[in-house]
Amino acid sequence: MQVIDIHSVGFWVVAYFGLIALYQIVVYLALYGKLAFYKEVKAPDNKEKYPVSVIICAKNEADNLTEFLPKFLTQTYPEYEVIVVNDCSIDNTDDVLREYTKIFPNMRSIKIQEDEYYKHGKKFAIMVGIKGAKYEHLLFTDGDCYPQSEHWISEMMQGYTAGKDIVIGYGPYRAEKSFLNKLIRFDTFAIALQYLSLGLSNKAYMGVGRNLSYKKDLFFKNKGFSTHYHINSGDDDLFINQNANTTNTSVIISKDSLTYSLPAKTFDEWNQQKSRHLSTSSLYTGASRNRLGMLHAGNYLFYMLFFTSLFQLDWILITAGIFALKNIIQVIVYHKAAKKLAEKDLLAGFLLFEFLLLFLYPFWHMQKRFVKTRKWKD
Repeated sequence: MQVIDIHSVGFWVVAYFGLIALYQIVVYLALYGKLAFYKEVKAPDNKEKYPVSVIICAKNEADNLTEFLPKFLTQTYPEYEVIVVNDCSIDNTDDVLREYTKIFPNMRSIKIQEDEYYKHGKKFAIMVGIKGAKYEHLLFTDGDCYPQSEHWISEMMQGYTAGKDIVIGYGPYRAEKSFLNKLIRFDTFAIALQYLSLGLSNKAYMGVGRNLSYKKDLFFKNKGFSTHYHINSGDDDLFINQNANTTNTSVIISKDSLTYSLPAKTFDEWNQQKSRHLSTSSLYTGASRNRLGMLHAGNYLFYMLFFTSLFQLDWILITAGIFALKNIIQVIVYHKAAKKLAEKDLLAGFLLFEFLLLFLYPFWHMQKRFVKTRKWKD
């Protein structure tokens, strides 16, 4: 029978590993479980169906608009308009929009002309779309996105119950046969697990512009993007971070509410996307930064202590047991959440993806300090 020596280095290393693993288990069950075990409540049939303005900003997206725009224009929703803001495109986007405007009466386009002296980003295009919108309820997506179903608007509008001004949805990337595609999609899934779970916990801190809704009055009452207009990114996450509170935000995760987007084809393209997206995190509220910091620190500490514990040979079986228990809980939660978000094929490689991202995120955070990110669609 082995005598436990509480004064040994090995004991304390494994004890700390166990505590961090317990913290991780609590996070997965108490926080991420909000999404994994969430049960949707369908709105009653007599629920008011508010008129909706769908706003799509597009820059050189002629091919994608040709393919995807009809999916937005043929939604089974009683009253809505689709506004496409053509942001200085130099391809034949104008021609595509002109033809669709002839076919669909609920389609409108607004063109922004290039200005030699005034350069703008996506936020300006969004503001143009919002100012041109007829309706109070706004629903946003991108030119390279398409809805999962003809019920997308209906599903997203279910979030507007009493007192709600913001509805957050999920925007996955389209599945393709490559390792990079799965890594990108796993990263997107892992981020969604955080922001959707925190949203369901009444602590919403971000949304994604590929699938997001809020009221026009909220935008103008809070001066839109005025505090972060100078930053290329942030039209979605910073706006939600500054305007969401414990009562005004809904989360919709039904399969019919998803919008799919075209993924990056190369690491360089994805690298530019990530650098641009991460440029906003330092402007999150203190509470949001603290929560996210705790979650990320837990992941790094878990793996650091795991590898350190492997050198404590007297405790190797306990180390293996702790590691297995944490990962069993993680798999259960991931399986449930991935099933809800239609991402089940990502489970097979989640340990590898998670480990790779532990190295990539420090790289991206260092890079954003030294490398100027490109503007949208440059």
